[in-house]
Amino acid sequence: MKKLIAGQALKAKAVLTSQSGENFVDTAIKILMAVVIGALVLGGLYKLFGETVLPTLTQRVQEMFNYGS
Repeated sequence: MKKLIAGQALKAKAVLTSQSGENFVDTAIKILMAVVIGALVLGGLYKLFGETVLPTLTQRVQEMFNYGS
């Protein structure tokens, strides 16, 4: 009986001290953070190009090819 209890105690200790599966949560959090940060960067670039770069670029191209003036 003592051997059975000791064996069960060792199994319980092994399960409690095991760290397998711990990295799955860390990896999921890292992937989620990368997706959120990537979306923020892409949103910022889209806003920058939409309001700042593209209108001035269009104006400069029209000025370059405006030979009549």
